[in-house]
Amino acid sequence: MIKVTIYKTDRHEYIGFDVKGHAGFSDEGMDIVCAAASALIINTLNALEKYTSDEMSVVSDDSDAQGRIEFRFTGSAGPTHDAELLLDTMILGLQEIEEDSDYEPYIDIIFKEV
Repeated sequence: MIKVTIYKTDRHEYIGFDVKGHAGFSDEGMDIVCAAASALIINTLNALEKYTSDEMSVVSDDSDAQGRIEFRFTGSAGPTHDAELLLDTMILGLQEIEEDSDYEPYIDIIFKEV
């Protein structure tokens, strides 16, 4: 299962997110759930880097069976409006996967206030 944890402050500002695991929907290379989630997440990371001035940290490790990504905003000002919009878009796509009854068992999205 893919586990996505989204971290927000009590003011509803994003701090970052963690992604861990593989969907297990199908064999490696044929897993459409994993491919869809990966495309949304990697595209968002690329867009944040290219289109925003936000300071951030990304740690990724796909060498083990966990498929781990840890993303954090590191700037003191909090995320920009554009960064918030990009994350909202990523989360919308992931939630659409999670809400589909065929794919719901393969992805779990958790929101944590920090």
